[in-house]
Amino acid sequence: MNAMTADDLIALVRNYNPKTNADRIAEAHDFGAEMHEGQFRHSGEPYFTHPVEVAAILTEQRLDDATIITALLHDTIEDTKASYDEVARRFGDEVAMLVDGVTKLTNLQLSSRETKQAENFRKLFMAMSKDLRVILVKLADRLHNMRTIKAMRPDKQAKKARETMDIYAPLAGRMGMQWMREELEDLAFRVLNPEGRQSIIRRFITLQRETGDVIHRITGDMRSELEKADIEAEVFGRAKKPYSIWRKMQEKDQGFSRLSDIYGFRIITRSEEDCYRTLGAIHQRWRAVPGRFKDYISQPKSNGYRSIHTTVSGRDGKRVEVQIRTSQMHDVAETGVAAHWSYKDGVRSGNPFAVDPAKWIATLTEQFDAEEDHDEFLEAVKLEMYSDQVFCFTPKGDVIKLPKGATPIDYAFAIHTRIGMACVGAKVDGIRVPLWTRLRNGQSVEIITAEGQSPQKSWLEIVVTGKAKTAIRRSMREANRARFVKLGHELARSAFEHVGRKATDKALETAARALRTGSTDELLARLGAAEITAHDVVQTVYPDLTAGEGDEIPARRAVVGLQPGQSFERAPCCQPLPGERIIGITYRGRGVVVHAADCDKLGELEDQPERWVDVQWHSGNHPAVYGTTLSLTIGNDAGVLGRICSLIGEKKANISDLEFVDRKPDFYQLDINVELRDAEQLHSLILTLEAESDVAAIVRHREKPHSLRLDD
Repeated sequence: MNAMTADDLIALVRNYNPKTNADRIAEAHDFGAEMHEGQFRHSGEPYFTHPVEVAAILTEQRLDDATIITALLHDTIEDTKASYDEVARRFGDEVAMLVDGVTKLTNLQLSSRETKQAENFRKLFMAMSKDLRVILVKLADRLHNMRTIKAMRPDKQAKKARETMDIYAPLAGRMGMQWMREELEDLAFRVLNPEGRQSIIRRFITLQRETGDVIHRITGDMRSELEKADIEAEVFGRAKKPYSIWRKMQEKDQGFSRLSDIYGFRIITRSEEDCYRTLGAIHQRWRAVPGRFKDYISQPKSNGYRSIHTTVSGRDGKRVEVQIRTSQMHDVAETGVAAHWSYKDGVRSGNPFAVDPAKWIATLTEQFDAEEDHDEFLEAVKLEMYSDQVFCFTPKGDVIKLPKGATPIDYAFAIHTRIGMACVGAKVDGIRVPLWTRLRNGQSVEIITAEGQSPQKSWLEIVVTGKAKTAIRRSMREANRARFVKLGHELARSAFEHVGRKATDKALETAARALRTGSTDELLARLGAAEITAHDVVQTVYPDLTAGEGDEIPARRAVVGLQPGQSFERAPCCQPLPGERIIGITYRGRGVVVHAADCDKLGELEDQPERWVDVQWHSGNHPAVYGTTLSLTIGNDAGVLGRICSLIGEKKANISDLEFVDRKPDFYQLDINVELRDAEQLHSLILTLEAESDVAAIVRHREKPHSLRLDD
């Protein structure tokens, strides 16, 4: 395929913006080509073909010159000798800022296990809040990379595809760019589950053969009904993407057979009034399927999406999904928040339904205070990003938007945190319902409150919104604060002694500041509640002491017998340690998973010898980084837990997590996760703890065979 020239790209821009500054685009094209000279992609093509294709994708959304030029230059600051100042001098501060923003996004390891994912999401939203065009370029960049992913190594393909499925596809959907979400999902699906995708395509072809040209027949019928009603409109039909079909099958836990599972129809009208007239004509001709009607025109989504959705059923029982909208609504439905910048006939389109990007970002981030717990921030953001919406009414008729699956408790916290904290019951459409009830569109909800009420721990399993989860966790922390602070102090003391230091007030203040907990007591409370680890606390104050000794074997090279470039991970079921006999099992997309030779799970894989790999631990000194869970039963007396933490510290082991499993008046059962060097250190630690008179029982924790999926 011939590379796209500057003239080709300019022609694409002129199609929607005749007043484009062609000279600046040509200059950016030449500058980018010069900077990337001599660089090549995995496929062997010149590298600059990639930025040009990214720019071409953005022309499909009719974006402004600054965004197109940013696409051409988006890798120059990162991968070439070009500097920020040079880009600013030649193309202006706006373009330089956008290119710099894309560069910073590229450097975020959003799916990395080594970095705090929540902090990266915070940075991603900060970058988006400065100028949303940064994420538009990044999404187009990811789309082209996914379209050309076959040139990459299989392990890199799997990592990119998983990141695309988890982060970029939902983000595109949340921004209203549905076509991009669907294509990103399907390209990732092709990598992550090729067999599943092929099975969908085979079934689809079989259904097409059985039913004939369904799209042509149904669109013809719809046009005929609209002509009878004297409504001017365009009718389109399309087959859904394989991943969209697959997801529906997973949600319903069944195969697909109905037309509504594989085809979607769209009617584009001249006016909003015609949308409702069209709905009437469709419902007069075909029966409406109960529960499948949504009116996003009267209740738009936060990204500006407006459309009427309905599913109808013909005499033969075949169901068909229909979307009805105007052409302006359709523009927003295709490009989402990006519609704010799009051009039509040389001028910004001024679409009345386009959402102000700054306001849209504000709705996503306003509830997440800068000092909130990072992991809770991530959970809340991901919940908000992935959710579909349900619209409920207050007794006064105000609309409350909630994610799909929300409960009356979520509703209560959405109104006000004070209402959520005091919630004791709820009425839905005037009838008292349990607090775990899932709310549906159009219901009227009334919350019953009582003074002195506080959230229950079980609520965390019921609610789905980030705001509710954050408030409930905060309440739990306050209720158990004194106990958690005391426990956190013991854990901190033990962890600091482990590296030959003391947990002084100054050291803890330094850690609290670095981890942004606000105060030392808050740090200790979160440590005691196992929300942060003692290792994290020590590492923030003494990073050199926790980095490991120079002659130790790095964890990534701890196993001998792997293929070049092959990675490994320890099986969570048996948590093998250096010094123990091990067996490797290959897993799709995960490299080799190392099991202890006596692990029960291996019995389930005896009939798959081709997946077994002969591996062993590297001989020599290993760092104390291998997590192992010990289950203890200890006496419920003052100071017992503190002594146990001290004993573990004296054995040079670090406590990374601690969870109470059961509490009785005389005994506690708890699981302690300790980071160890090898099996010898484990045996020494168990002997030491068994000798403690207040330890009634201690066993190494192993998972039951059914708890790990072996077909991953």
